[in-house]
Amino acid sequence: MSTLSTFSEKDQHYYQYQARQEYLREQRTIQSELELANKREEAANKREEAAIKREALALYEKKVAEQEKTVAEQEKNLALAEIERLKTLLAQKD
Repeated sequence: MSTLSTFSEKDQHYYQYQARQEYLREQRTIQSELELANKREEAANKREEAAIKREALALYEKKVAEQEKTVAEQEKNLALAEIERLKTLLAQKD
């Protein structure tokens, strides 16, 4: 009976050991999957931030282009006004 008891205890210890090892493997897998999910989320956040920055830059460039167009039109109008002023001065001298 003593021999059976010893074998039984050894089996119980072995199964406990195996259960513990399996638990540790599962925990490592869960941790690895969480870390991978976090890295993917960080990458997605960085891509989203980059897209937002690109959009803001595009809006800024559009605004600058509109301002440059407005300035060019104002310069053109000033030049035409100056031409008219000079024509008027020439007409007065004649």
